[in-house]
Formats: sequence, structure tokens, C-alpha cells
Amino acid sequence: MKKGTTPSHENILPPDIPATWEAMEKLYDSGKARAIGVSSFSCKKIEDLLAIARVPPAVNQVECHLIWQQDKLQKLCHSRGVHLSAFSPLGSPGSSLPGVSGAIVLSNPIVISVAEKLQKTPAQVALRWCLQMGQSVLPKSTNEARIKENFDIFEWSIPEDLMAKFSEIKQARLMKGEFAVHPLSVYKTLEDLWDGEI
Repeated sequence: MKKGTTPSHENILPPDIPATWEAMEKLYDSGKARAIGVSSFSCKKIEDLLAIARVPPAVNQVECHLIWQQDKLQKLCHSRGVHLSAFSPLGSPGSSLPGVSGAIVLSNPIVISVAEKLQKTPAQVALRWCLQMGQSVLPKSTNEARIKENFDIFEWSIPEDLMAKFSEIKQARLMKGEFAVHPLSVYKTLEDLWDGEI
């Protein structure tokens, strides 16, 4: 945002990623940060950053779940040594964000079918998928029983034949970021915001 202004579309400044990253590298060099990373970076933004970064990002924290698997981004991050951390790995089923219907992850017929075959819950299957894809996961719950259930994902795995079923799931980004898109904003369209990865 422009300094001294209130949050609004016309006050959003174009991001200066090179200067911001250079400042983060200085924090890393000083020992004030043990690792530095990014959030919600597309393949293009990761590639652009890696082209100028002296210290590569340790992690890219992004929306990632069975309904938005981000296969291309996962492969890119893995090949470049950037850890992928999945926020909303359950699709944010309790979200109050406009236009977010995260329940579609846990109610997806393929997820339910795999869960039934493994005698697990759809949430456990969704979290286990992330782990088997090499991601860390950041699930959120305020329900104690669900929190305990979410921890029960380490002593078992999803067999390859069932993992393959997840490629049949129609993909859809749930958190599109419409709040940042406006004719007066830096981002005029969702395609601008996500570099066409929508």
C-alpha cells in the first residue's frame, strides 16, 4: 500500500520483489532469520525470483490440496530445491471468505472412495496425500477431536493405485484473490494476479 494510506485498490503499489528479496537476504545474512521464503508464488514468480536471488527461497507456501494440486508448481519447486508448504490442505471447509467452498475437497467422491477403502476420514486422506507429495501441511481446526484425527496420518500410506485416482479430480483454485483484482489495482484480472496459472 502507498505509505500513509488506507487499504484500497487504488492504493496498492506494484510489488518490488527484487528489492524486497534483497532486504530479506540481508536479514538472513545478519542471522536474524534462519531461512527466508515466499507465499503464493506462481511458477513465473518463482522463476523470476530464482533468477535474481543470491539466497534461494527455502519455501513457497501456497494453496495446495486435492482440488488444486498445482502439479507444475510442485515439480518446479522440487527441481529447484524450494520446499512446498500447503496452506488450506483441507480446502478451508469452515472458511467465511466470499466464493470459497472448501467443503468440496472433503466431499469429493474420489476422496471419499479412497478414504472408505483405507478406513480413514477424507481429511486424513487429504493430509496424507500432501505428505506423500513431499509437502508440509498447515491444517486448521478448533475442534479437539479433529485436531487429534489430523495427527493420525503418519503410520500408514496411500497405495500407488489409489494415489493415481487423484489425477482424475477436476482442478479448481478455491482462493482466487478477487480482493486484489480491480481496474484501479496493479492486478486488473485474475490472470494478471496468478500469471495465467488460474
